[in-house]
Amino acid sequence: MSFNRKDVFAWMLLLPTLLILGVFVFYPALDSIYLSLHEVDAFSTRKVFIGLDNYRMLFISPEYWQSMRVSIFFTLMTVIPSVVLSLAIAVALDSNPYFRGVFRTLFLMPVAISSAMAAMLWIFFYNPSSGYLNYLLELMHIQGPNWLGSGRWALPAVAITTVWKDIGFNIIFFVAGLSSVPDDVRDAARIDGANAWQRFWHVVLPILSPTLLFVTVVSVLNAFQSFGQIHILTAGGPADATNTLVYNLYRDAFRNFQTGSASAQAVILFGIMLLTTGIQFYVAKKRIHYQ
Repeated sequence: MSFNRKDVFAWMLLLPTLLILGVFVFYPALDSIYLSLHEVDAFSTRKVFIGLDNYRMLFISPEYWQSMRVSIFFTLMTVIPSVVLSLAIAVALDSNPYFRGVFRTLFLMPVAISSAMAAMLWIFFYNPSSGYLNYLLELMHIQGPNWLGSGRWALPAVAITTVWKDIGFNIIFFVAGLSSVPDDVRDAARIDGANAWQRFWHVVLPILSPTLLFVTVVSVLNAFQSFGQIHILTAGGPADATNTLVYNLYRDAFRNFQTGSASAQAVILFGIMLLTTGIQFYVAKKRIHYQ
């Protein structure tokens, strides 16, 4: 196999990116798989090969299955409202282009701040005695709950914060997708007698379907990887009510110093995310319309 000058030049251009990916992506991924097959002493370099015992212990651990259930509920609580609300807001902005720039900036502002800053902001809203949220509920003669201290309300509270933080990201993509819908197609549907809902469902949404798939996939992946707001708002509590897969992984790795178990959880989480993404693409492939 011979290389000409163009091939060598192309590989030279790719080399910095490949090195970065190798150091920060591929090597850590392979090392996680290696560590997941070992019992690791966190305070020395001793590693004992134990095969699949770390995985076996996880599958019989009630705490791990609880974190799995919490992650699934958290994903449903964040992805569905985020996608639906952002799509509705994007459609509203698309029908009123005069205010599009102002509102796009307002909705994008939460995306620009970190998850830690967003969580710190919402701590003031969720304060049970002096928080703004319970104050508004009291004005309506409703007794507000202890949002972050209640096993019933802690996960929804974190989900609300996550939706508020990420909704602007989705809006930007939906607005961009709506701008690609040809005006003549909308006009033709209007002339044929289609009302606003029919035009959206039968004309706009099929054209928007690739953007909808992209936003949904990214939202699901982000939900499974959420950490910062959970760590600051609830630290996985109360009583593991917000202990997601990622947070359980963090606790085993950096609090319990169970590096092998944490690595096994990372490998399983990667498999779950890969499987979930594959299912989304498989289900959506017959419903996606590319122009």
